[in-house]
Amino acid sequence: MPTASSDVAELILEGRLTTASNATFLGRLDDLQVVYKPIAGERPLWDFPQGHLAHRELATYAVSEALGWHVVPRTWLGDGPHGPGMVQEWIEEDAYAAVDVVLPGEQQPGQVVVLEARDETGRPVLLVHEESAALRRIALLDVLVNNADRKGGHVLSRGDARFGIDHGVTFHTDPKLRTVLWGWIGDPLTVDETAAIEQVLHDGALHDSLRALVADAEVEAFLARAATLLTAGAFPAPTGDWPAIPWPAL
Repeated sequence: MPTASSDVAELILEGRLTTASNATFLGRLDDLQVVYKPIAGERPLWDFPQGHLAHRELATYAVSEALGWHVVPRTWLGDGPHGPGMVQEWIEEDAYAAVDVVLPGEQQPGQVVVLEARDETGRPVLLVHEESAALRRIALLDVLVNNADRKGGHVLSRGDARFGIDHGVTFHTDPKLRTVLWGWIGDPLTVDETAAIEQVLHDGALHDSLRALVADAEVEAFLARAATLLTAGAFPAPTGDWPAIPWPAL
């Protein structure tokens, strides 16, 4: 896994993504376009007071790779014009939205309704997402890493592939799962999903790499979530102790 010391090319900034809550830049390393989030540009969060968001992003990537699912773009710790930070391969996405808001009656085959609501004009609308295997893996990854902010805009589509991004608020010791991907509540885990989760539960090298990025207690909580998921054998439901869906949802 690349680190700041192994970067060969100079990271050249091409612009800033102004919609992000923390300092986020579009840059280039030779012919590779990347997203760069310097640690110096992170805004303190009351419920994630320790460590760095960049390290949590890298920890989530490590879990995705250990699962063998590759649903997080290639991510590493690198050095740039504003100091060390998270560097992630830029994904040129399609116009297709795996998560969307539609009017009643516009739901397409293969879409599941997550929430019925009303828009700013009072019209009834539906929050929907597709039921693809790739998106299902992102939903399971979120359960494992305790993702507190899976918005629809944090899911990228490129062909049949789906990628999850923005994992700075993960690995908390308290239950924090907040996601738009609730379409599989109660669905049994498949044989392949069970095997992948068992793999990360017993992957000592992964556990060591996570301890270098987040607190020991957060690693233990991650392992406890994996064990609980295996025992349940199915996708969890919201607990009611924490908002189930982030705002804004997209």
